[in-house]
Amino acid sequence: MIIKSSTTLRNEYGVISALAHEVEEPIYITKNGEGDIVVMSIEAFEKREQILKLRSKIAVADQARLSGEPAISLGEARKRLEGKYSGEV
Repeated sequence: MIIKSSTTLRNEYGVISALAHEVEEPIYITKNGEGDIVVMSIEAFEKREQILKLRSKIAVADQARLSGEPAISLGEARKRLEGKYSGEV
């Protein structure tokens, strides 16, 4: 975990920006010794968002499976996709 003061952010923005891109993880900024904000590169943020969305979809699918909702096999899914993309329905 990287922690920097708001003074560092204000006075050394370039250093904080470079660090955010280098480590690709959140940098915690404090104000008066207390946690205040989190800074991270756009790339790291977007990657984190994609992971969270994927985890959410997996959780929904897992819950559906556990609740006994009907499912299809991998082979059946492949057959349906091949039919769809070959012009068949």
